[in-house]
Amino acid sequence: MTLTPSGGVPVRAPVEQVRTYAWTIPTTRPESDATLSWDATTVVVVEVKALGAIGTGWTYGHEAVATLVDDVLAGIVRRSDALSPGRTWTAMLHACRNIGVPGVAAMAASAVDTALWDLKARLLGVPLVTALDAVHEVVPVYGSGGFTSWSDAENAAQLTEWLRQGIPRVKIKVGRDPAADPARLRSARSVVGPETELYVDAGGGYSRKDALSWAGYFADQGVRWLQEPVSSDDLEGLRLLRDRAPGGLEIAAGEYGFGLPHFRRMLEAGAVDCLVADVTRCGGFTGFRRVAALCDARGVSLSAHGAPQLSAHACAAVWHLRHLEYFHDHVRIEELLFDGVLRPESGGVLRPDRARRGHGLTLVPGRVARYRVR
Repeated sequence: MTLTPSGGVPVRAPVEQVRTYAWTIPTTRPESDATLSWDATTVVVVEVKALGAIGTGWTYGHEAVATLVDDVLAGIVRRSDALSPGRTWTAMLHACRNIGVPGVAAMAASAVDTALWDLKARLLGVPLVTALDAVHEVVPVYGSGGFTSWSDAENAAQLTEWLRQGIPRVKIKVGRDPAADPARLRSARSVVGPETELYVDAGGGYSRKDALSWAGYFADQGVRWLQEPVSSDDLEGLRLLRDRAPGGLEIAAGEYGFGLPHFRRMLEAGAVDCLVADVTRCGGFTGFRRVAALCDARGVSLSAHGAPQLSAHACAAVWHLRHLEYFHDHVRIEELLFDGVLRPESGGVLRPDRARRGHGLTLVPGRVARYRVR
């Protein structure tokens, strides 16, 4: 039974339907970083329905994410209260114990959790940033791409576009062909100029000693941020880099974290100057808020990886927020999938729309119908 107080706002809203979609969307050209090459991204969207409202969440991974939602999580969600996403989050993780939470199960739970939070906000008639108890009006972003498979001219065009949008922070990939990186870095700096913050992402491609050597070089070139110089699983290596990197060069990692234990260990090890978490992997908004609390307890900043249309709302509720990665692939895919996407404003910020319920996006599956795989 659904209860509604005299004001008309529901106090309980049983989820009636869970629906999944999946598309494999090609990139505009082949892309790569230090350790991976790709030419498409598979995005899984989850819709949950209650009391006539629909909430939408998504993740980037494999079609298997949708299978796990349908076969394992949907039955739990359909018995849940849409106004209590935290309770459902706990039930989903318990249900995945014997499957293994890190990986596909975490991404599936993330997609469902973000959909449930969107649904809750819509049922309450408030924007998602209000439901998440935002502490910031805007969220700083940095332009991210700079693929190692792209030519200097292609990367220059992308960097120029970030600047045109008013974004004063940009990142390129490094580490696949170290001999080529000095020229790539010089090319990037010549495009963005001396005032723009320049970041690099090594994708875990260096050994510890090589990473130390490159850290010194990057610092000399005015680079402010070195992401994943060694694998995020190498906490001793990250701590070594953090302790010995030149002043002014921050060490960041964590985007492949799937749950709180990963982030707790990384913070306890003193492995990073800034933690990175992905709302589509770390357990959705519920998980992301818990990661933020770990950062708050230690006074460490948190940066969000990708999915900017979801992450902007989550980031607005983070006390020790650094910024949000405005990643080329994710920006393009979200613009294909949804109407109502946020655009960067002057100064390189996203401003969650407080005039719309939920995250304010409308799924338009027809635009990507030819790429649908589920």
